Amino acid sequence: MKLLIFRTILIYLCVLFAMRLMGKRQLGELQPEELVSTILISNLASISIESEEVPVTASLIPLFLIAALELLGSILSFRSQRFFNLMSGRPKTVILNGEIDQNALRTLRLTAADLMEALRGKDVFDPRDVSYAVVETNGSLSVALRPEKEPATLADLGARVQRAQATIPFVLDGQVLAENLTICGKDAAWLERTAQANSLLLEEILILAGNDTEDYFLLKKEPRQTAGLRQGGAA
Repeated sequence: MKLLIFRTILIYLCVLFAMRLMGKRQLGELQPEELVSTILISNLASISIESEEVPVTASLIPLFLIAALELLGSILSFRSQRFFNLMSGRPKTVILNGEIDQNALRTLRLTAADLMEALRGKDVFDPRDVSYAVVETNGSLSVALRPEKEPATLADLGARVQRAQATIPFVLDGQVLAENLTICGKDAAWLERTAQANSLLLEEILILAGNDTEDYFLLKKEPRQTAGLRQGGAA
């Protein structure tokens, strides 16, 4: 049992390290070669965990070989557009000026239902509202609406913006995000004053978010499901 636990922990750490080597994009929507690498790595990891008679190196060597191949492929894709197109394909336009390209759908083997579902995922319910829609190499759909269908912005309305920064988190689950404080022109002293104004310690704060104004949002940690919510300006 101890050997099984040790092998499991070792394989887990090695797989985690290999995934980190392959980059953050591996954790999101995958390119075809990335999906293949992920599937192979998971299968290799399971071999050494399930079969104690198999040496750990039987999984670790091919695991890191696949990670190295993925890194090499990423470098070649970065340096050569032709290689990238070979490995990942090309983006395909499926809607242009409200017109659906049925040939493109057939090439991608997408049904009309698939396309409408993807559009609804972008909060678009009428293809005629779309100026440009393209299926990316990772399978996601990117959509640009017609100018008259775009939601109005403050700039369109000529409204004056009172703050320069968006609201971003300063404290999450008691952990201070110092870089975000600096971005908004705040420091540890402001953070301490805000916590004291709400009679809280930093470790008692679940979420504290704000911007470059004196307005902020604060949510206190609660032992159960009850939420303690406070809003306001700093003292």
